[in-house]
Amino acid sequence: MRLAEAYYRLNELAGVRFGDLFSSSDMEMIIVNKGKTGQLLELSLGMNLSSSNLDFEDGELKTNKCDKAGNPRETVFITQISSIIDELIEKRPFEDTHLYQKIDNILYVPVCKDGRPEDWMFLPSVHVDLSKNKFSRLREIWREDYYSICEQLRVHIENSPDGFIHTSNGTHIQVRSKDARDGNGNYHPIRSNIYGRYVSNKNHAFYFQKQFVYDIRRMDGQ
Repeated sequence: MRLAEAYYRLNELAGVRFGDLFSSSDMEMIIVNKGKTGQLLELSLGMNLSSSNLDFEDGELKTNKCDKAGNPRETVFITQISSIIDELIEKRPFEDTHLYQKIDNILYVPVCKDGRPEDWMFLPSVHVDLSKNKFSRLREIWREDYYSICEQLRVHIENSPDGFIHTSNGTHIQVRSKDARDGNGNYHPIRSNIYGRYVSNKNHAFYFQKQFVYDIRRMDGQ
């Protein structure tokens, strides 16, 4: 499915209570798996998606928990950085990065989870296409965030007491730790080939901060 088709379908369902949208058996699944937003999208779009493949043919899906007014209650995960740490240290040109590929065309879907699961609902989504004029300022913000974060990470590696990267913030984008222990109770450290050593004792990821949501809604005229 292409992103524009999903945008159209989801916005037709915006504001409809899940209790009115899904069957009783579907609601039982939702209640048991409250964090499985991807499953909600499967049901509402009629898509055959797996938990490892929630993206569209021509763009990325970004969901977020919000209140009834659409105000974000969480930050938005973008992508992990362990495999691209040297790309960040080298400050590869923004438009040539893995990060850019993840955010140049996205469907942001807010999910209001106030009250009982039967009262949850999708709210109007936003199709963020950086090729459109109304989002031109976003490209500038994200480019500035990217280069600032790259520099912050390098400074952390070279100057922090532990020699590790730490939380790094831009206007919309941040890098912070995101990891879970494996079966042996260990985290997943990040190794840099440039520095020839580990630069973190656990994995980190890019996130959109909450300000991102307010700004894309404003640019979209919501």
